[in-house]
Amino acid sequence: METSYPPPPPLASPTLTNVRTWNTFCHASALLGVLLHFPGHLLGPLIVWLVKRGDSAEIDAHGKEALNFQISMLIYNVIAGICCIVLIGFVLLPILWILNAVFVIIASIQASEGKFYRYPMTIRFIQ
Repeated sequence: METSYPPPPPLASPTLTNVRTWNTFCHASALLGVLLHFPGHLLGPLIVWLVKRGDSAEIDAHGKEALNFQISMLIYNVIAGICCIVLIGFVLLPILWILNAVFVIIASIQASEGKFYRYPMTIRFIQ
């Protein structure tokens, strides 16, 4: 009696897994800003993007998106800091910090699933 076995599940390609890992790291490295507030949000995505952008077009796209969002958030934080003169900035700054963390976490999860996440409120400086 001959039995047929179901085909084995497809294995994830090591390069695909590696690209997803670096995509996730492009976004998640912005959380370094929790420890080093000003340079941390920018340095993490910038370093990952500069080092790995030549390896894959997908890593390049994720790195640009993460970097554009962090530059945009820096501009919004400066504006909110200036608004502290009229006291509204003290409300805006914590809201911006929470939104930054939430959007970075969402983007990291989406990147780990192989999806591309477009951050809201982003000014596209790097094309």
